[in-house]
Amino acid sequence: MTLEEKPRVLVTRRMPSAVLSPLYRACEVDFHDHSQALTHTALCDRLVEKDGLICMFNDRIDEAALSVASGLKVIAAVAVGVDNIDVPAAKARGIIVTNTPDILTRATAELTWGLLLAVTRRVGEGDRVLRDGGWTGWTFDFLLGTELHGKQLGIIGAGRIGQAVAAVAPAFGMRVVCAAWPRQTQRNKKPFECPVLSLDELLLTSDIVSLHVPLTAETHHLINRRTLVRMKRSAFLINTSRGGVVDDVALAWALDQRLIAGAGLDVFEDEPNVNRELAKKENVCLTPHLGSATRETRTAMGELAVRNVLEVLAGRSPVTPVSLNV
Repeated sequence: MTLEEKPRVLVTRRMPSAVLSPLYRACEVDFHDHSQALTHTALCDRLVEKDGLICMFNDRIDEAALSVASGLKVIAAVAVGVDNIDVPAAKARGIIVTNTPDILTRATAELTWGLLLAVTRRVGEGDRVLRDGGWTGWTFDFLLGTELHGKQLGIIGAGRIGQAVAAVAPAFGMRVVCAAWPRQTQRNKKPFECPVLSLDELLLTSDIVSLHVPLTAETHHLINRRTLVRMKRSAFLINTSRGGVVDDVALAWALDQRLIAGAGLDVFEDEPNVNRELAKKENVCLTPHLGSATRETRTAMGELAVRNVLEVLAGRSPVTPVSLNV
């Protein structure tokens, strides 16, 4: 097969060469070898005459992008969530959409616990005090945090990541409840067993509220002024799902009013921009979307995305297709 006959694939972000090697062998690759995202205009320009697309969670694949890619057969998202892709529009054009589920479950669960421990034990505050030379020695009541033993962890979204986070809780002596979200069970996995509460009950009774839902019309600003006022004043909010699930302005307001004790956030509404009021607060621990940021996980995500593209372009079924009702 000549180079001209090979299918053409756009890869929108820098990825390890070893991950892309199988793609280069089978396809003509248009590789955006940069850490920064393509502008939407540039992405649309480079999608023309492409057969496949490997994109990241923050590449906007909307009607405008799809309309210029008349020959596109597959979109492989290097992510679990596909809220950046107009999936119904893609499927209406016969384009297969895939994602990378399961692979990032462990890494995201680990970061969730990292944020949870950091904000409850004031790790970030302590680090800043030391670096600024503000520590004058041990005192009895300096930077007192919150112990996890005996506390309730409320999981909103009991999918793969929510279950992985919940599985760690007994090691800290915590009890777990989940919101009355549709229960998600996976092939070869046991159903998630824990007390199921309404969202309101969970917010009223939980000491830690951890978000693990996809961003949809239903979950956009799920955490807002109304839901924040239902939480305990001693409670902490953790978000490693999608930024739009939390109304950042409402969260900053709730922290100002001391309606909750603190928050740990890995995702934000307007990434890479962070709400300035949240960034000022000592009782908020912030990380720059590091949920899947381990070498092992990112490599595996890239490999699965490449495999999905190659399978579809070879006329076979994708490994991890996205259903229309995501």
